[in-house]
Amino acid sequence: MRMLIGRLVVASLGALSLTGCFFANTSENGPEDAAASSTFPRAEQPANCPTEGAAIQVLGSGGPIAEMPTGTNGEARAATSYLLWIDGEPRLLIDAGSGSFLRYAQAGGKLATLDAILLTHVHADHAGDVIDVLNSGGFEGRSEPLIVAGPTGAPRFPSTSEFVARLLDKDAGAFAYNGGYGDGTENKPQLSVRDIETREGTAEPTGLDVSNDYSVIALPVDHAFVPALGYEISIGGKTVVITGDQSGRSFAFEEALRGSKPDILLAHHVINGEAGQPRGLHRTPAEIGTLAGALAPGRVVLTHNMDRSLSRIDDNLTAIGEEYSGPVSVAMDLDCYAP
Repeated sequence: MRMLIGRLVVASLGALSLTGCFFANTSENGPEDAAASSTFPRAEQPANCPTEGAAIQVLGSGGPIAEMPTGTNGEARAATSYLLWIDGEPRLLIDAGSGSFLRYAQAGGKLATLDAILLTHVHADHAGDVIDVLNSGGFEGRSEPLIVAGPTGAPRFPSTSEFVARLLDKDAGAFAYNGGYGDGTENKPQLSVRDIETREGTAEPTGLDVSNDYSVIALPVDHAFVPALGYEISIGGKTVVITGDQSGRSFAFEEALRGSKPDILLAHHVINGEAGQPRGLHRTPAEIGTLAGALAPGRVVLTHNMDRSLSRIDDNLTAIGEEYSGPVSVAMDLDCYAP
């Protein structure tokens, strides 16, 4: 499949390395006693994302439950969101889960410089703060259209275009006062919304034309009955893969990226695989390890973390390590992976 879609050719920004801020870990393979010390293997972080080159920032590293997960040192995690920076400007927002708007503000996110907003799916912990980002952006004076892309719909899950319409339609939208986004009036940029076919994770990958500086491929994943996507972002010869929420049945995703050796694999770490936890929506740690073993990334970053997964981090790291021998880090909000 990967031969069919090819590698998108992107404008080079130089020999960038998205592992450049990984100076040291508390441990490469796992903490000595995560439950007792509330520490995890974590890449050492710069004070700020760099102002030159590319970086991917984790705005929200948590999940859908209002909780104080193990190891947060008294600070709750926002739900899932990522921000791609290029030369000090925010260029691509991937997901905007509940609570991530605060991190977006802390990071310095600006709608004015974004090329696109990409959604993996429309669960609240991935899309709940989209309206806040757009509402804030309405004060920035942007005039250029803005791409919004995400999956097609299914029963009880609107397509991305329907989701946006339900928020912003001038007559019937929940936030109709922001309806200028629909037609580029009222000092709002017009949204260009695209629905990407998923077919329960079996549809073909789709290249998205959002910038000449980097490439984006949307890859359908299996998230049970929820239409969902993962994303591959390539820039200057380096690659970041975001799994999104996916089950171990995401065979097409795995095969499309097999052996691709991304620099970073951002994997969603939601369950620990024990009995009594939801099955069929997310990869277990062992299945994360299987995916990592197939893709051979330079580093796995565990994000979308929940207490039920972090509280058993040692066991989970062991399970991941059965098929993946590279370094694993646990993301915190505002962590930045950069040259």
